Amino acid sequence: MALLHHLPDATEILYENVFASGRCRLLLGDLIALADHGRAPTGDVAALIDAVCDDLIATATSTGRTTALSACVPALYADRIRPGSRVDTWYLKGDLAVTDTHTGEQIPVRALTDYTATVNGAPLPLDVPAAIDAARTALHPDSRWASALTQGDPTEPNIAASAAGACWLDFEHAGRNILAGEIANLLWYLLALGGWLVPTYQLDVYTRTLPLHLPPTAIPAVEHTQLSARHRRLDVHYTWPTGPGRHTALVQLLTRLTGDLGDAARLPPDRQLADLRPFLTLRILGVLAPHQLTSTDLLLVLAKLAQAQHLPHDDQFTHTTPSSLAPEEAS
Repeated sequence: MALLHHLPDATEILYENVFASGRCRLLLGDLIALADHGRAPTGDVAALIDAVCDDLIATATSTGRTTALSACVPALYADRIRPGSRVDTWYLKGDLAVTDTHTGEQIPVRALTDYTATVNGAPLPLDVPAAIDAARTALHPDSRWASALTQGDPTEPNIAASAAGACWLDFEHAGRNILAGEIANLLWYLLALGGWLVPTYQLDVYTRTLPLHLPPTAIPAVEHTQLSARHRRLDVHYTWPTGPGRHTALVQLLTRLTGDLGDAARLPPDRQLADLRPFLTLRILGVLAPHQLTSTDLLLVLAKLAQAQHLPHDDQFTHTTPSSLAPEEAS
């Protein structure tokens, strides 16, 4: 809740501290973590994801229209796909490389375009420049999308649970936003950022934004990798375990995406995930600088990028393996 104070030369906005007032108790990220540790029911997670989806559908109904990308809040998509922006700087320039598992040689990520690549046994081209170019083409300033007035950055620290449903926090990117981008943002956070990348590589952010900041219970991992410059071949086999709370959140969001949420965002039936592709590309590549990542974790991110380029034909992008609770947590 916000109060407006109109001053002679400005408007002052006072926001309620929803935790101090008792209106909210837990952020989405903390609720997921509690459920992962067996300390909260997964049904509460599902209910909050449903509330988020309900809010997006409601704003699509009341404020939705088709608009050009250039008419929407630019920070998360238009700015990041602009030529010369962070995605280009991080992935198309400089010395970003992964390590040959036989020789220790550093292989530029751009060179993987010409490699034969398999991810969990499926042959998938790993062409980072082509993925960026496809996203840039799809997200041309004049491209038109279903948009609505939204909070703009639906992530686990920005959504709280209240008796009335979802309580939205942090309005830095609020305004007219593309609904497909809102969904992609939340999906990638649930899939990778919230339970893995942020706690691992931005621990200070994780600790600052989530009051409980419990340690993740399941982190994706490369089980086998073979990268050979000599044979121009890359094989990656990974597992993507999730705790009960995170698994529930993902399943609930995907269920709504293939139903009423996808309809509200005007995504075509049976191609909802495919139409999220350019937004997912920017979330995968445009949030954490790849030079921060270990070579192995960078390969995991690139594997997900490769899978995203082949939606809906590759169903592995959103596939996770539910992990079991540790015995002491289950008791």
